[in-house]
Amino acid sequence: MLDYVLLALGAGMTLGGWFWRKSVLTAPPAEENSGKKRKKVLWPTVLFLAGIWTLAEKLLQLIFGSVPAEEFTVDIWAERISLGGVTISATVLVTWAIVAVVAVLAVAIRVLVVPRMTDEPKGVQNVLELIVETVCNFTHSSVGDLGDCLSSYIFTVGVLMVSCAAVELLGVRAPTSDITMTFSMALVTFVLINYYGIKKKGVAGRISSMAKPTPVVFPIKVVSDLAVPVSLACRLFGNMLGGMIVMDLLYMALGNAAIGFPSVLGLYFNVFHPLIQTYIFITLTLTFIGEAVE
Repeated sequence: MLDYVLLALGAGMTLGGWFWRKSVLTAPPAEENSGKKRKKVLWPTVLFLAGIWTLAEKLLQLIFGSVPAEEFTVDIWAERISLGGVTISATVLVTWAIVAVVAVLAVAIRVLVVPRMTDEPKGVQNVLELIVETVCNFTHSSVGDLGDCLSSYIFTVGVLMVSCAAVELLGVRAPTSDITMTFSMALVTFVLINYYGIKKKGVAGRISSMAKPTPVVFPIKVVSDLAVPVSLACRLFGNMLGGMIVMDLLYMALGNAAIGFPSVLGLYFNVFHPLIQTYIFITLTLTFIGEAVE
């Protein structure tokens, strides 16, 4: 009985908000600024949207039934899938799928866009040149001449991390919320730090630079260098896992009412938040490499 009452209430709120808003918008113009008019439209709009949300939630519940309550659990490790008797982490499969999609897009751009590039860029060429220029300038500002070699790697890492976050919008766990994935990426950064440090200074120079300004700090710097991949991996893993947990908690708490709100918050936790983490990971990578070659 309560469901039908709320259904009728939602319908009433929707109609009331609609006609209220319409009456405000069609009222004879008065000598008032646009800010006051927006304030008058605000509350009928809120009433209208709240009515639509209540009406949609109750209609879906009456049609499909209530969502059964489930125990909330969080798995640190990604699910494992059996393929031909061999168990593979879901993170690996999702990452393969992402790499395949990105590779197809890259080939399509190379075949369809690059041959048509002109001296006067327009359309897709403008976007591509803007991206390349931004990445190159950012890399050069952090590591100088090394940016010629690192720009492509930094761009690849950025595309991979953003793509990993985007699949969560499809209901798939993001590979970057798996500690094995983030540690693999951090390990590549660790290798690059020492590779460029040795390339710039040599083995002896790299070791001696860790003993400056006094040999007493050498063991401390060794430990801090070894902690870099752990720090990078745990920071990215914790933030991405935290976003996933918040979204799962939201769905569990709202139940049948999980309409609209998760989509709005998903724009933050699955779009804006991963972009921030991508920027932090890339910035720290370049910072550590820059410190190694100083």
